[in-house]
Amino acid sequence: MFQPNRPMTLLWLQAGSCGGCTMSVLDNGAQGWARELKAFGIELLWHPSLSEETGAEAIDILEAVAEGRTQLDILCIEGSILRGPNGSGLFNRLAGTGKTMLDWVRRIAPRAQHCVAVGTCAAYGGIHAAAPDPTEACGLQYEGSATGGALGGDFRSRSGMPVINVAGCAPHPGWIMETILALQMGDFDEGDLDRLGRPKFYAKTLAHHGCERNEYYEFKASAEKFSDLGCMMEHLGCKATQAVGDCNQRGWNGSGSCTHGGFSCIACTSPGFEETNGFLETSKVGGIPVGLPLDMPKAWFVALAALSKSATPDRVRENATSDRVIRNPKRMGNPSE
Repeated sequence: MFQPNRPMTLLWLQAGSCGGCTMSVLDNGAQGWARELKAFGIELLWHPSLSEETGAEAIDILEAVAEGRTQLDILCIEGSILRGPNGSGLFNRLAGTGKTMLDWVRRIAPRAQHCVAVGTCAAYGGIHAAAPDPTEACGLQYEGSATGGALGGDFRSRSGMPVINVAGCAPHPGWIMETILALQMGDFDEGDLDRLGRPKFYAKTLAHHGCERNEYYEFKASAEKFSDLGCMMEHLGCKATQAVGDCNQRGWNGSGSCTHGGFSCIACTSPGFEETNGFLETSKVGGIPVGLPLDMPKAWFVALAALSKSATPDRVRENATSDRVIRNPKRMGNPSE
């Protein structure tokens, strides 16, 4: 539980990363992430992009944590752990230390009260783990959907918790900060994680929920190109019905989401999303999409899809393949509208 007389400490390290997760979390809060951390009693010990300490000063901070001289409450890792070549980790060394990020993570993680993998790369390997994966990339406690990773499937932080996987490429800033705050308040345990270690508060819904294209989905009125208004599942590779996340319920940067911007959901909160062949095209067998909604049996979907298509209003069918609404809703039996 957070103690008012001692700020909770947070250390953020970047491994094999594009920095996108940091860019995301910086958007959290009206006053900025750093001020928000301070307001909630969280001391940022060090962040490679945001902190003033560099060189010897930064190394001293890391050594103090690794040796147990500085108490660490939350360790956040951004980016894949690069184990190559041949398990040495030498593809990703922390400059000036002579040590690899693999070494630093394995030294510091056992010292942390909680370990948080920020982003799908840190959680499951992510983009860097895509075949042929010359860097031997993995997540902190997963390699794809299999347990293991850099720390091993049996790893537990000082709290007894496994690694918390705030998956997403990049994760919503709210997912990151709300996880940190839940840990600070002592209101988070292993029961709050799904089977892949993701916080249930955002992983209990699908990206499909709240999508503004849902009317088109219900009638199976599909877009044929990316400027169309229709559902992108049938032809354009959208995986929102298969991907966990409340992306279309809380919105990014105040209002946006992938599907809101006219782009297919690529299921970036899921392990192995980087291996998808043809992000923008739906794979099919016998004309039926290979990836079907997680919460519906295949036979039901096929039967309901046929029914839905036969009942599609002309308005919905025509608007689905247009870049704007060309037929407005009308009351039945009132041709004057």
